[in-house]
Amino acid sequence: MAKKAVKQVLKPAAPKASKPAPKAAGIPTKEYADRRERALKALGASAAVVFSGEGAAPLLGKWRAHSHFEYLTGVSDELGAMLLLDPNAEDPKKRSILFLNPTDPEWEVWDGYRDQIGTALKTRYAIDSIMRKRYFGRTITAIARKRKHLACLHAPAMPDAPVTPDLALYRKLAERIVGVSIEDRAELLPALRSVKSAAEQALMQRAIDASAAGYDAALRAIRPGVDERDIALAVTRAFEDAGADGMGYNPIVGAGLNSTVLHYMNNRGPVADGDLVLIDAGASCMGYTADITRTYPAGGRFSKRQREVYDIVLESQLAAIAAVKPGAFMWQVDQAARKVIDKAGFADAFMHGIGHHLGMEVHDAEPDGALKPGMIVTIEPGIYLPDEKLGVRIEDDILVTAAGRQNLSKAVVKDPDEIERLMK
Repeated sequence: MAKKAVKQVLKPAAPKASKPAPKAAGIPTKEYADRRERALKALGASAAVVFSGEGAAPLLGKWRAHSHFEYLTGVSDELGAMLLLDPNAEDPKKRSILFLNPTDPEWEVWDGYRDQIGTALKTRYAIDSIMRKRYFGRTITAIARKRKHLACLHAPAMPDAPVTPDLALYRKLAERIVGVSIEDRAELLPALRSVKSAAEQALMQRAIDASAAGYDAALRAIRPGVDERDIALAVTRAFEDAGADGMGYNPIVGAGLNSTVLHYMNNRGPVADGDLVLIDAGASCMGYTADITRTYPAGGRFSKRQREVYDIVLESQLAAIAAVKPGAFMWQVDQAARKVIDKAGFADAFMHGIGHHLGMEVHDAEPDGALKPGMIVTIEPGIYLPDEKLGVRIEDDILVTAAGRQNLSKAVVKDPDEIERLMK
C-alpha cells in the first residue's frame, strides 16, 4: 500500500470529485500468529484467557470485539469468543486455542451465517486449534490443574465496576482447584500493541491520509453562516471518498464558545464571523484510526488575539514534538509543551494531557515505561478561554523512530499564514 495514496491539494477553487483510493492491504495472517507467539513467550509458566466480549450487535454502529482479542486473532465480530493461551501445552498445536459459539441456524438468520470448524477456518485465522465453547470448561479446568498459574491480561476494573471476565473465571477455578494462583499481567498486551508493525503503520498512514482529505474539505466548507453540522458532514464524506472505512471516534466540530468544550460532540451550532472553528476528527482504516485536530478562523483570517493564542499553542506543540524520541517519557513530552504555555500565562487554560497512544483505538493501550521506536502517539496542546469564546487545539500523529520522530499528519496544514492563504 502506498503511504501517500491520498495527496492533499488545497486550492481556493471548487473541489474536484474525489478519486476512490485503492483498497488497503490489511494485517497479514502470519502477523497474528507471530503476535500470539510473542504473548505465549512472555507468559512463561502461566496460562491465560482473552475474551472478545459479550453483548449484541447494535442497531446503530457495529459491535466490535475487545481490542486485545482482535489484536491476537484478527477476529472482530465474534461475540462471546475466547482465546486460550497455554505456553506449556504438550501438543504445540494446542498452545493457542480459539473457542467459538456453536452454530445455530435460527440465530444465524438474524446475524449472519457461520462457518463450520475445519481447515478453511483454521487457515483463515492461522490457528491450529479451534473448538466450540461447550468444551471450554473442561479444557480450562484441566489446564488450571496442570499449570497452577493463571495470568490476567485484561486491564483491572475500577472499584465500582464488575471484575474483568478473566479474573472472574480464575476466581471460580481457584475455588475448585487447590493451589491455583492468579497473577496480574495486564501490562503484557499493551506493551506488544504499542509498538506498531510495518503493516500497522501503513494502515494508520492510510487513515491519516484519508483524514487529510477531510480537513481539505473542511477548509472549503468553513465560512460565516454555515452550521457546525455542514462542516462535520463535509469532513466525514471526504474521509469515505478518500478510502476510509468510517470514523475512528465521534468527530468534534465546535465554533465560538463550543471550541472551548474539550469533548464537544453535538456539532449543531451556527458559525459566526469572528469565530474560531475547532475540528477534532480522524478517519479509520481496517481497524486502525487517525486522530487530528486543527483550529481555523471562520472568516478566513485570525484576529490579533486569536493569532496570539494560536501561535502559543503551535509553539507549544512543536516543542512537544521535538521532545518525542526513544527513551523519553510522555510526562517529559507534556512538560515541554506546558513550559511554553505556562510562560505565556495560560497555565490554567491547558487542563488536559499532551497526548496518548494511538492505534486500534483512539485512546490505545497505554504501556508502562518510555517511548520506543514503532510507537505512535498524539501531541495535542490547547488553550481554552470560555470568557472569550476562544479555544485552540492543534494535534498531530507522531511516529517514534530510531532517530527521533516522524510527523505522520504533516500534510494537514497548520501554519497560520498558510491557513489564511488557503481560506482566502
